[in-house]
Amino acid sequence: MHHIFKKRTAACPTRSSFGFLTFERWNSFVICFLFFVFSTSISMLTTSCTNQATRPIADQIIINGSILADASSMVRYEAMAIKGDTILALGTNKEIKKHQDKNTRVTDAGGQLVLPGFIDSHVHFLLGGMGLSSVILKDAKTKEDFVSRVKDFAKTLKPGEWILEGNWDHQNWGGELPAKEWIDQFTPDNPVFISRSDGHMALANSAALKAAGINNRIKDVEGGAIERSADGELTGIFKDNAMPLISNHIPDYTDDQYDRALDAAMKYVASNGVTSVDHMGSIADIGVFQRALKAGKLITRIYATAPIPSWKEILTKIGETQGNDRWLKCGGAKIFADGSLGSHTAAFTEPYTDDPSKAGLMIDSDKNMQEQIITADSAGLQVVVHAIGDRANHLVLNFYEEAIRVNGPRNRRFRIEHAQHLLLSDIPRFKQLGVIPSMQPWHLTDDGRWADKSIGSERIKTTYCFRSLLDAGATLAFGSDWYVAPPVPLEGIQAAVTRQTLDGAYPGGWVPAEKITVQEALVAYTINAAYASFDENCKGTLAPGKLADFIILDRDIFAVPAETIKDTKVVRTVVGGKTIYHVANNKRQKTNNK
Repeated sequence: MHHIFKKRTAACPTRSSFGFLTFERWNSFVICFLFFVFSTSISMLTTSCTNQATRPIADQIIINGSILADASSMVRYEAMAIKGDTILALGTNKEIKKHQDKNTRVTDAGGQLVLPGFIDSHVHFLLGGMGLSSVILKDAKTKEDFVSRVKDFAKTLKPGEWILEGNWDHQNWGGELPAKEWIDQFTPDNPVFISRSDGHMALANSAALKAAGINNRIKDVEGGAIERSADGELTGIFKDNAMPLISNHIPDYTDDQYDRALDAAMKYVASNGVTSVDHMGSIADIGVFQRALKAGKLITRIYATAPIPSWKEILTKIGETQGNDRWLKCGGAKIFADGSLGSHTAAFTEPYTDDPSKAGLMIDSDKNMQEQIITADSAGLQVVVHAIGDRANHLVLNFYEEAIRVNGPRNRRFRIEHAQHLLLSDIPRFKQLGVIPSMQPWHLTDDGRWADKSIGSERIKTTYCFRSLLDAGATLAFGSDWYVAPPVPLEGIQAAVTRQTLDGAYPGGWVPAEKITVQEALVAYTINAAYASFDENCKGTLAPGKLADFIILDRDIFAVPAETIKDTKVVRTVVGGKTIYHVANNKRQKTNNK
């Protein structure tokens, strides 16, 4: 290079120069510099245009959040971009603002905790909605309060209208079961059939007995019980398989009543941060959901189950809903193994401690139940079985094991709903057989007040055994069992973590060895709940390509005392990118369109 430079200088000895630059070299330098600037500008402009063309623009972004996208990893993000009903990206405010233009809606989360939407793995959705407009007896603390509420509600009805739901709990006033004589004088023109909170027994008044054509000569029913006084008089209490003797005579709700119940249910769970539910109901219920889907009114995602005897109709519904299965999906076939602990109809291997004459009951024969499970499983349906007592759970695990042997291996994800009282030897079988324990932690806050006297201190050790099931490798999914219990996951998380009962009798927790962490409880309400309905690829976590179902809370549930988690408020619930519930005066959140 030095040689060439010298040669060029010699060729033009008379040209003026600027230091070592001749005029010729200066001219060449300027031309090269201008070419470089022009080329760089073109390159930058081209790159900018290309980036603008390829970088997806979000419909909305969440900034300044504490976004816990995946409860299993606990990694938090500052911001999230959403396009349509799907998550586009997660990252820092700076990274996510690259997906923003003038039309992007921006929500400033104000540092609040953002979580995947809660999935309630066990609800009776329409009954819950109906119960919102019926007599409320769940928190009636005395016999007098119970009677007064029924009396006052009856005054609001026309003659002939039934009084239903109620959801009373006789343990609130010491354990005496209600009787028709309590309310007959206040309800002469209104049939009454109000359920205990667990749904496994109900009280009928004399008007209901008359409407059903039932008198004292009615015979007992296999798999159920009819309570009678010492002189053989019906008390009005019907349990499990005996309940249809009355309920079959109740006029069905109208389509409008069902639609209003569904709307009320969806709005109510949204206010509690629930974005998806697993519904335990009937084929007719699925028709109600389909009607709402067709009208574009679903704001809660629903996974619907129906009774095993309807398995062929379930297959039909799967085909009918397949194209819209992000909102409504069918596939579960449910059956009852036994009753409930509170009604003393949960099936145990040993008699009840407070009533040695009873060990509970199985709803159907072992042979029929096993055949139905094998049939539904062979059709490719997910089998879902209600089991409370240790005998019922043991038998269901046996039936599942036999179905696997007969039908061969597949991704079936058997479920046991409640899995409430287990034999110690059965706990590892959930993992071994791939059975999902679908459990409801709020129930322990209720049962813990009186369950010890029902089944004794030894059996209590494996009651709601969340810790033992997780340690054994089971995939634990959580729900509420609404209408029976409140569909409030934050209360469920607190219950699983503290195991404190409603009466405050166990400040250190009832069966404290079975406590789990806040993180583990949140996994059960999100990731595992999605897995329980075969939806882990589209929900349960917040990730690019997954559904934009999320909630914002007013405090960090990982940073507050566990005993106060239930005081946390949901300030925003978003399903498919659309806000379906929010607290208007939440000062820490701001939304604009800039």
